[in-house]
Amino acid sequence: MLRTLMAAVLISCSAATAGTERNADGMPVIVEKMASKLDVPWSVAFLPGCEFLITQRGGELLHFGSSGVRTEVGGVPKVRADGQGGLLDVAATGNFEQSREILLSYAKPQGRRAGTALAIAALSPDSSQLINPTEIFEMAPGSSGGRHFGSRIAEAPDGTIFLTIGERGDRQSAQELSNHNGTIIRIKRDGSVPTDNPFVDQSDAQPEIWSYGHRNPQGATFDAEGRLWINEHGARGGDEINLARKGANHGWPVISYGVHYTGRKIGLGTEREGMEQPAFYWDPSIAPSGMAIYSGRLWPEWKGHFFIGSLKSDFISRVGPEGGFRELERIRFPETKRVRDVREAPDGTIWFLSEDRGAAYRISPTGFEPECSPRSR
Repeated sequence: MLRTLMAAVLISCSAATAGTERNADGMPVIVEKMASKLDVPWSVAFLPGCEFLITQRGGELLHFGSSGVRTEVGGVPKVRADGQGGLLDVAATGNFEQSREILLSYAKPQGRRAGTALAIAALSPDSSQLINPTEIFEMAPGSSGGRHFGSRIAEAPDGTIFLTIGERGDRQSAQELSNHNGTIIRIKRDGSVPTDNPFVDQSDAQPEIWSYGHRNPQGATFDAEGRLWINEHGARGGDEINLARKGANHGWPVISYGVHYTGRKIGLGTEREGMEQPAFYWDPSIAPSGMAIYSGRLWPEWKGHFFIGSLKSDFISRVGPEGGFRELERIRFPETKRVRDVREAPDGTIWFLSEDRGAAYRISPTGFEPECSPRSR
């Protein structure tokens, strides 16, 4: 049963010293502000020692130390902050403790246009500077406009890097393997192409492509079995959760469960042979963005559930895969205004970024004492 939870504030709190008690799935939870005064935050990444990074779409990378000190990190690649473009995702690499390397996705200037790009860099010992930032991927140029950059990063268990790319508003290009529009790409950390990529031996295809036929995928994460799941925006309806299989064609714009904003039918309908069906879709749309698949560490009953931020309707959608995917809950608090990112922290708490609130928040069970305490940030 779909439940929309609009709990009243039970405990008033200051911005960074105490939590607010609310309800999710009928259970009391604590919501705490972990960072404030953010300007269009796009992504959060966790570092050891209660530190974390947040990107701001305008081009700033912010480091938050365990003592509460906030620092703008220098050396960030130049971005085109136009429309939906700018500095977008950030991810700490799997061996960050040894390498201090992070990954950044962004809209890179391409003459008068822009394209999705990916860079790797080491974070300096004092976390104030990027060392040797190196671009390891840039989508083929030619796209105009400031929309549908995709840009979510996911590192696979084998260390390969996946990056989502939107079709940049050019619908038909998502079916053309000669460009990167509307694809998920897979590369190694040095930017080289894995030899087992599905189209690596196809002369008219971009070798980085893993799957195609996507509209604008803005959520991506691996599950406990090492499978890549994404979510993507539909048009008017038809937002999707998809299992991104090797070489798969996800159908856009040939098939969709949505319609054009004018109300016209999209493509050939909802099914076509050789094209993937979504695991789940929303109609009407919610404008899905960042996504986490929960481990069950603090809430065992949520193990394997998808938590997806809604940019349109100000909630976090909880989708359960048991017995077929279905939306179980819409977690709606005063804080969940235009939720851009959702992540599970190392301690099992759930964090989310609110664009409209300009803040990062943490959800934890009542009575739980997180290792990392909120401070003035």
